Amino acid sequence: MAETSDTDYRLAPAFAARLVGLGLVLLAVLAFAFTAASLVLSWPADLVVVAVVVGLVAVLATASWLRSRAYVVRLTESGYRVRFVRGVGVAEGRWDEVSEAATAHPRDVPCLVLRRHDGTTTSIPVEMLAVDRERFADDVRTRLDRAAGRP
Repeated sequence: MAETSDTDYRLAPAFAARLVGLGLVLLAVLAFAFTAASLVLSWPADLVVVAVVVGLVAVLATASWLRSRAYVVRLTESGYRVRFVRGVGVAEGRWDEVSEAATAHPRDVPCLVLRRHDGTTTSIPVEMLAVDRERFADDVRTRLDRAAGRP
């Protein structure tokens, strides 16, 4: 039996761009509010510039983290962990708790659904992942088969 290492599946670039865009919009709103407050309270203009630069550095650092280190799904030999997904169901579990992996389209979103022995599920939207959906599904099924003792 070949050894499979832990695998992290990262956020798809389109979703990362949406999050960074949201951060930039939030920064613009905060910059406007901070500018208005500085005019009303007679704060120096340099304070506004510093606040905007600090906010921009924070958005860029978050973008870098999303691109290089953040993962949506981590698969290990013993189980899985899902992050950043609303409505995922059970976000973390062991392979021996999963009865099957199947595809589904809840709310027209293509997902890989892990059905668990206790009746709960884990829904992973495959479009959020920066990987081919078939490759991801094959990796999950391989790990599930290994945990069940199937070759």
